[in-house]
Amino acid sequence: MSQLEQLKYKYARLNVLEKIIAINVVVFLFAIIFRRVIPGFFTWLYLPSDIYGFLYKPWTIITYGFLHFDPIHILFNMLWLFFLGRMMLNLFKPKMALNIYFMGIIAGGVTFLFGYNVLPQIFSDTAYLIGASAGIRAILIFLCTYMPNKEMPFFTFNLKLWWIGTAIIAFDVLNIIGGNNAGGNLAHLGGAALGFLYAKQLAKGQDIGGSFERFMDRVSTLFKSNSKPKMKTVYKKSKVAGYKKDEFNQFNNQKKIDIILDKISKSGYDSLSKEEKQFLFKAGK
Repeated sequence: MSQLEQLKYKYARLNVLEKIIAINVVVFLFAIIFRRVIPGFFTWLYLPSDIYGFLYKPWTIITYGFLHFDPIHILFNMLWLFFLGRMMLNLFKPKMALNIYFMGIIAGGVTFLFGYNVLPQIFSDTAYLIGASAGIRAILIFLCTYMPNKEMPFFTFNLKLWWIGTAIIAFDVLNIIGGNNAGGNLAHLGGAALGFLYAKQLAKGQDIGGSFERFMDRVSTLFKSNSKPKMKTVYKKSKVAGYKKDEFNQFNNQKKIDIILDKISKSGYDSLSKEEKQFLFKAGK
């Protein structure tokens, strides 16, 4: 087996978010090697703050999320994506993880453009946006919102997810006020808002990424061979996050039970709220 075939084999075995990490790393290496040789090429990939520049290059609302110039920037972004990706894919289907990630990238780009074109008194300098942070923020805040009391080990103690999410959002807001990478942190907030909204709607049984997923499926068919006869695709509206409606409800209830039982094991039954006690009582029937 040649080295190229080995790389293809290893790439095929990665999960969807690990594949995004691999693509980001390859693009980063390409940028490091060729940025000084062909600097004009990368202007076609990053998102400009000027609305007319964006309308001239609308694809940059996606491509900016794959472009990094700083080693520390890509290192921390990819580490976040790796660990969050594992948590995300242990709970949800890969397509939903991709929906949140790419919708977060788009939401971050739209928020960035909004700030620089509608609020020029705050965001006055010309800038451009690069990096996967908005998509990563979307996944992070989605998880923090969907299961806020889930605890993560941090050295000798545990941190609840909602604590982590709140601290990161506060950090982004302070950076905007302080003028430290204001445009990038504004995009972070756009991705975070998308993740928050997605989680809230999903808890109600509504997957807001369904339409985006169908759009991306249609786009992907443009790059497939037309040698085979076209088959009509039927989308069932009864699915939520890739699960059937009843499967999702069962999964959602089990997740709540696990969180409540975990709370009992750490703080005792009396630490439960009235609503949690009622839910546990009904689930035990």
